[in-house]
Amino acid sequence: MRRNFGVLLGWCVFLMSAGCSAHKPAQAAKTGNSAEPDKVLYERATNDIKHARYEVGRLALQTLINTYPDSDYLAKAKLGIADAYFKEGGTANLTQAIAGYKDFIVFFPFLQEAAYAQMQVAMTHYRQMDKADRDRAEAQAAEEEFQTFLQKYPDSPLIPEAQQHLRDVQEALADGDFRVGYYYYVKGTPSSYRASFSRLSDVVNRYPLYSKSDQALWMIGNMIEKSTKGDQKQAAVPYYTRIVRDYPLSNLAPQAKERLAALHATIPQPDPQALAWMEKERAVDRGHVGLVHRATGILHNGPDVRSAARNGTPTMTPPSETASGGDILHPGGVSTVGAAGAGNTAVIETVTPASPSETSPDSSTSDPGGASTTNSTSDASGNSTGGATTGDSSQGSGQQSNAPQGGQDNGKQQQSPSKQK
Repeated sequence: MRRNFGVLLGWCVFLMSAGCSAHKPAQAAKTGNSAEPDKVLYERATNDIKHARYEVGRLALQTLINTYPDSDYLAKAKLGIADAYFKEGGTANLTQAIAGYKDFIVFFPFLQEAAYAQMQVAMTHYRQMDKADRDRAEAQAAEEEFQTFLQKYPDSPLIPEAQQHLRDVQEALADGDFRVGYYYYVKGTPSSYRASFSRLSDVVNRYPLYSKSDQALWMIGNMIEKSTKGDQKQAAVPYYTRIVRDYPLSNLAPQAKERLAALHATIPQPDPQALAWMEKERAVDRGHVGLVHRATGILHNGPDVRSAARNGTPTMTPPSETASGGDILHPGGVSTVGAAGAGNTAVIETVTPASPSETSPDSSTSDPGGASTTNSTSDASGNSTGGATTGDSSQGSGQQSNAPQGGQDNGKQQQSPSKQK
């Protein structure tokens, strides 16, 4: 009896275990079919992208988006497609990456990855930047996108990186304007001075962190002194003042003090914050530029931003709010120039040669460098005369001024037609 009971109990246990084992695989299969395929598809796509199989990875991610519109991996899939385009590179792919990142920001604006997407939009333009003396469209777009990132996501951990990239971009933009301004500055004629002033005033007003802002201020002051007479030379004082106050460690600070003393102007004390900033900049190790780097630099498409500031707050205002005024020409040879900011006016009168019967031999004189007389006024903010930019398509020669250099002053008087005859 006991033996029969044991056999019966064994069969019961066997049947129960067989039923449970048959139910578990079906339940596991059911669970896997409903929740796992999107995850498997996403992981497979990310692995393909990691191993540079970008097109295969993007196709898998797009399949995930189309097949599982309610998946938890939907946002990651959209961002992954944009990242795949960015990593693959090339003009066409980077354009697709920008569109993908901006779509992600539109559809998922409140996710933490939205800040990353905006950063990547800026980095895509940053990656396509050209040299300072070439096309600046990508640099301007990068500046705008980095500014947008800093304004929209002030608490993002990517803020320090974005600020440095923005300083690099603004260094390249300012250097492009400086090169053009220097090119016209060395010509030393009134028309070239007006073109030089327009570019250099943009540099000093918009990009105070630029590595050659002190040189730009010196050149503006020098041009004003060479183009004016008497008390009108006082218009150069604010520019020399800014060199002494805002760039106290500059090599041009002693010369600026001498010019202020010669103009009987007050010599300011260095600004403590500006002094601390320049000391930090001097302590930065920017590396040594050897002959090999100079030779291979020609093959590099991007701008050289080693001289960019490593400290300080970059400019956050759009260019339209800080750009200097243009040259408004009027009949009669008179040009009225309105620079940016209140109280900035300048009148440039161009002297046109008259006929021999209307001009006596000794009645026609000219300022150094050309036949023009420039009247300039300036307010205490440091803004002064402005001029129309000519030859914007011409780029600067890339020369740099390591010492104070004025415009080419020939010191010759223009002879009247009657005297020449």
